[in-house]
Amino acid sequence: MIDNSAQEREHAPPRSWRSALDNLRHDVPASLVVFLVAIPLSLGIALASGAPIVAGLIAAIVGGIVAGALGGAPLQVSGPAAGLTVIMAETINEFGWAATCAITVLAGALQILLGLSRIARAALALSPAIVHGMLAGIGVTIVLAQLHIVLGGTAQSSPIDNLLQLPAQILDPHGPATLIGLLTLGILLVWGKLPAAVRKVPGPLAAIVAVTVFSLVAGLEVPRVDIPANVLDISFAPDFPDTGWFDFGVAVVTIALVASVESLLSAVAVDKMHTGPRANLNRELLGQGAANMTSGALGGLPVTGVIVRSSTNVQTGARTRVSAVLHGVWVLLFVAVLAGLLRNIPLAALAGLLVHVGAKLVNLNHIKQVLRHGDLPVYLITLLGVVAIDLLTGVLIGVAAAALIMLRRLLWSGIHAERDGDKWRVVVEGALSALSIPRLTSVLGTIPRGATVTLELVVDYLDHAAFDTLSAWQHSHEEAGGQVIVDEIGHPWFERGKAGEPTVHKAKAQRIAPRWFAPWSDWQRARQEEPVEVPEQRQPRESSMRRGMVEFERRTSQLVRPILGKLADTQNPETLFITCGDARIVPNLITSSGPGDLFTVRNIGNLVPDHATCAAGSDASIGAAVEFAVGVLKVREIVVCGHSSCGAMKALLGGVPAGAPALESWLRHAEPSVERAKTHAPIRIGDSLPGSEADQLALHNVLQQLDRLREYPTVAAAEARGEVDLVGMYFEVGAARVHLYDPKANAFVSADSVVTGTAESNPMVTG
Repeated sequence: MIDNSAQEREHAPPRSWRSALDNLRHDVPASLVVFLVAIPLSLGIALASGAPIVAGLIAAIVGGIVAGALGGAPLQVSGPAAGLTVIMAETINEFGWAATCAITVLAGALQILLGLSRIARAALALSPAIVHGMLAGIGVTIVLAQLHIVLGGTAQSSPIDNLLQLPAQILDPHGPATLIGLLTLGILLVWGKLPAAVRKVPGPLAAIVAVTVFSLVAGLEVPRVDIPANVLDISFAPDFPDTGWFDFGVAVVTIALVASVESLLSAVAVDKMHTGPRANLNRELLGQGAANMTSGALGGLPVTGVIVRSSTNVQTGARTRVSAVLHGVWVLLFVAVLAGLLRNIPLAALAGLLVHVGAKLVNLNHIKQVLRHGDLPVYLITLLGVVAIDLLTGVLIGVAAAALIMLRRLLWSGIHAERDGDKWRVVVEGALSALSIPRLTSVLGTIPRGATVTLELVVDYLDHAAFDTLSAWQHSHEEAGGQVIVDEIGHPWFERGKAGEPTVHKAKAQRIAPRWFAPWSDWQRARQEEPVEVPEQRQPRESSMRRGMVEFERRTSQLVRPILGKLADTQNPETLFITCGDARIVPNLITSSGPGDLFTVRNIGNLVPDHATCAAGSDASIGAAVEFAVGVLKVREIVVCGHSSCGAMKALLGGVPAGAPALESWLRHAEPSVERAKTHAPIRIGDSLPGSEADQLALHNVLQQLDRLREYPTVAAAEARGEVDLVGMYFEVGAARVHLYDPKANAFVSADSVVTGTAESNPMVTG
């Protein structure tokens, strides 16, 4: 038998060529679909901008070829964008078309400088509410203008005029044009609901072709697209104005910034749609700048990344930038060969397409997002500014509104006074700055002279003016015979307020765990160790538990009340958690769980009596809890948690203290654990053995209790059905580390190394 494999490999194309050919099989079809979407949109955007119709086609060609080849977002498709129509209409009206092309060239040059300066990501600092509000304002402006053309009329010079004259236009429609425009809108609205096989044809293309054919067959006399006889005969050159250079420069900066932001946001959005290479935003600005300089020089509209074309490109399977480049080539070939067909398209059809595009810019999902984040006022202010004034002013107003709202959030403080028995409590939350001083002094003025006041500060920031105000009030109040107890939660800004010494830098403050996390008694002791006067209410003779209950009522109750309200009449815990009664073990803390998560059983030594003993009625409490958790609550796992430095384990090894017969009787349940430790191999914690014999016994004890649990018929049956897992757990108190038993390694491993999964693959589950 002759082996031809070597010969075949010799003549096979290199791997890089095979990969390129494979990519082409995806890129070519995708580019054709994007091309079909781009043609009608480019014509419509040119119409809405008041530019020559051919300017939209030039921008589509240049955006595809130049930006596609040089840009940093491989799957982004560029071309004329609806987001710039309002700006371009205003610019063309003010400077004329030739000067507008010069503005486009200079805007592209500015984009290149921005790309070279590597500050592209700074554009992403612009609030999404401003961007979405800007796009919505553009959408409303487009709709108001193009509705007049749909109805057979002429758009006015401003959105407000378009809105005011729209009722009269609706009452006086122009038959054929109105019919064409409404028919276009109708096709676009129903296209998304048609079968998938039909929707393979882009909706904009289908709508424009259908109404154009209809208008020709019906012989309708309507205004149509005006295309030069020889589209490729470009003898155009940008022209610079003689005067008005300041306004000219403002227009350059405006177009450069808006085009850059729109392109960068589109690139980021496209990155979320695919898993290929991520966009290089600085390079994308360079590519967009080169495309705009080329488009402006050839008499085209400005170019930006377009989310409609880009999403179509991704959804149709494009893999590389070749798709974007080819889409520009197809537009060029179409214009060169079939430009005459474009003269048959009714202007009302393009207007109907733009009404649909403009309406989609007012995106309900965007409105929901900004509402969730509390930025709806910024969105609405930007939208109204763009519609009522102009785009640049509207965006600047939106930026100012966002800055003011952000400043308010940063400097907000909630200040109120409340009676605390025969004493008073003044609560300050948020950031306490000079802006809050009027409210602060007003509240402090309501406190009776000579009263005992707790000043509760839960502040993120305390500025100089507010510090001085509080310090002066404290001195004045105490000189009048009152007492001020400073109770700070978090950073101690005002702990030395009487001395006029603020603790500005957090690094200089004593590091203690916050009260809502640390044990209350530990917080109390930490406060008493500070070199400041300890108020009477913090003395150890008061119950820290009672103080903690007050803290719960004041701070935590309102936070957990909603979930406890849902659990008021039912519980559905996932875990039966059996652990020691040791005060250092806090199950919910070490498992990051909350109300309703753990069904907890605690006793000395985390022991489980054998089933026969429980069934006979002796020490039945543990057995009852196990049967209730597994049989009634249907928990999905049982955890036995031992711990280091366990007093029960030490008593088993060193003897029970005298005078504790009940303890001695209870610890008899742990005698099998002692025997297990003698007859079984030592158990490691990670890669090392525990440091004491008691800790080694604690590890064996955990495993012994798991074996005991399997003697319970309820547990054994549930485990056999795969309904419950048994997990061994060990907590190192001093290191604050949680370990889970891995039966394959016969060791307790760190919890973060455990990958949870099925009982067969989960190393937590004991076999």
